[in-house]
Amino acid sequence: MKAVVKYAPGKGNVELRDVQEPSPGPDEVMIEVKAAGICGSDLHIYDWDIRLPIRTPVIIGHEFSGVIAEVGSSVTKWKPGDRVTSETSAYVCGECISCRTGNYNVCAEKRLIGYWFDGAFTKYCVVPSRLVHRLPDNVNFLSGALSEPLACCVNGVVEKTRIKPGDTVVIAGPGPIGLLSLQIAKSQGASVVVCGLSQDRKRLELAEKLGADLTINVEEEDPLKTVSKITDGAGSDVFIDCSGSPNAIRMGLQIVRRGGQYTQIGLTGREFNLDFDLIAYKEITVRGSLGQRWTSWRIGLKMLSKGLVKTEPLISDVLPLSRWERGFQKVRSKEGIKVILKPE
Repeated sequence: MKAVVKYAPGKGNVELRDVQEPSPGPDEVMIEVKAAGICGSDLHIYDWDIRLPIRTPVIIGHEFSGVIAEVGSSVTKWKPGDRVTSETSAYVCGECISCRTGNYNVCAEKRLIGYWFDGAFTKYCVVPSRLVHRLPDNVNFLSGALSEPLACCVNGVVEKTRIKPGDTVVIAGPGPIGLLSLQIAKSQGASVVVCGLSQDRKRLELAEKLGADLTINVEEEDPLKTVSKITDGAGSDVFIDCSGSPNAIRMGLQIVRRGGQYTQIGLTGREFNLDFDLIAYKEITVRGSLGQRWTSWRIGLKMLSKGLVKTEPLISDVLPLSRWERGFQKVRSKEGIKVILKPE
């Protein structure tokens, strides 16, 4: 079968290869991939600038949905034909304080599908059965392929941040993570402002269609003045960075009110200067958010099923697996929003 493989360390070193079809172990299931999304972190894997363990050669891809094709000898909960999606933490130690408190998403020994274990940019993907979640009947495969980024956003916006009805939430970065976070924040009763750049014009338009109360092109309008005006000079109650941009992060610490909340979801991939004293002077509560856990998936899939969050409007392109390079190009240039690959 064909697969998109990171075949060696370093920048690049990714190609479409013929690989052997896998088979599930006793506690695993083999999923026939119906749709797999290209994530920003897949570009970081390509560029070799992500701080997560990668073992090469490895099949990339960790956002996907599909149908169970085969189950291992010890699997009783799942059967061939079940429509599913999957978590990504294929290995965690189970012994550290993070694992023992249910926060296995930050286990120091965590090893992920699409990074350490073969992922979903191929026809068949094998995963431990404990990672599998049933796709709701009213959710199609394209929408279901975004279950993983949705769960990441649930972790950051619902489980890490405490949004109250009426809060003003400013989100930087109108990419897939920002647009999902927008919808989640709206479901919590917040008034949401989404910030982006001139090249994000179409994404900002989509943010408005998905419920944003206000969008700001920060290259044409001063976001600090605008947010100050709509909050009577206080600043936003919550700032969520989904961009990974140092400028956006600096803006966030300025735009959030005294005593407000700051949540970091986006990854910069590099070091940068930051006025960290603002956190003390303004008594800002700062939280980081990485990946997702079982509860994030449970909440996210319920939101998707009930229509509280819509993922399909984010899909700009559906390409065959053979055009993965074009898909990566579209994501990198922001020509696409969420690009889906489908095995031929």
